[in-house]
Amino acid sequence: MGKSIDINSENFATEVVEESYQKPVLVDFYATWCGPCKMLGPILEKLAQEYDFTLGKIDIDQNQELANSYQVEGVPDVRIVNQGDILPGFVGVLPEPKIREMLEQLNLKSGLEMELESLRTAVASGNAKEAKKLFDELFEKYPGNPNITIEAAKFLISLNRFEDGTKLLDTIPASEREAYSKAQGVKALIRFKQEAENPGETELDKRYAEACRLTLESDYDRALQLFLETVETTRKYKDDGARKAMLSIFNLLGDEHPLTKQYRKELLLQLY
Repeated sequence: MGKSIDINSENFATEVVEESYQKPVLVDFYATWCGPCKMLGPILEKLAQEYDFTLGKIDIDQNQELANSYQVEGVPDVRIVNQGDILPGFVGVLPEPKIREMLEQLNLKSGLEMELESLRTAVASGNAKEAKKLFDELFEKYPGNPNITIEAAKFLISLNRFEDGTKLLDTIPASEREAYSKAQGVKALIRFKQEAENPGETELDKRYAEACRLTLESDYDRALQLFLETVETTRKYKDDGARKAMLSIFNLLGDEHPLTKQYRKELLLQLY
C-alpha cells in the first residue's frame, strides 16, 4: 500500500526525489479551481491505496515556482519520478484502466488484486468460512471499493443468496461507470445460474445451459463461443437471450478485456 502527501518546495527533494529511489512517485500538479483535477484526484488517491507508490500532490497556485520549474502548462499534469528521474506521465484525465496499465509498466502490482486472487481461491475451494473472513478484512481495509462489493455479490450468488447479492450490487452508483457496468453483468449471473440448473431437452437448450454453466465457472471464452453459436442458429431463442447473455459477459469483463474486444467484433459480424 502506498501513501499520499502534499508536496511543496521544502519537501520536494526528500518526499519526491529521494523517495523515488525506494518506490515510484506519481506527482500530480493540480489546481483547486480545476474541474478535471477534481475528477482525477480521487482516482489517484484510490490507486495509491492499492499500489505501492507515493502520490505527491502539488497545488500549482501555492507552488508556482515548482510548476514553472517543470514547465507545467495545463492541469492536471501527472509526472512519474523513478530512481531520481522525472519523466512525463500524462496531462488531463486518463481513464482508470489506462492508469493501471501505466502502473503495471512500472512493475507495480495491485495489492488489492493479489488479495482478491487469494479470496477467489478460497471461494473456488468451497471454504466459505475463510472467504467470509477475507471479505471482512478487505471491506475494512478498502472501504467503499466497488471491486470488493462485486466479488462479494458473486460469492453470495454462488450460495443462491440472490436477494442479498442484488442488494449489494445496488449500492454501486451509476456514476461509477465501469463498476456499475460490471455490476449489471454480475446481476445476470443469477439468470445464468437458474438456466444452468434447469437445462431443457433440445440441443439448443443444452448448449445454452452449458454456456451459462461455463460463465458461472468464469470460463468466458468457451461460454461466449457457445452463445455466439446460438446467435448464429437463431436470434429468436429465449427472446434473443444468447446475444443478451454475451452483452452481460462484456459488462462483466469490461470494455478493455481482450475477450470483450474479440467477441464483440464477432457478434457484430454475425448480426450485420
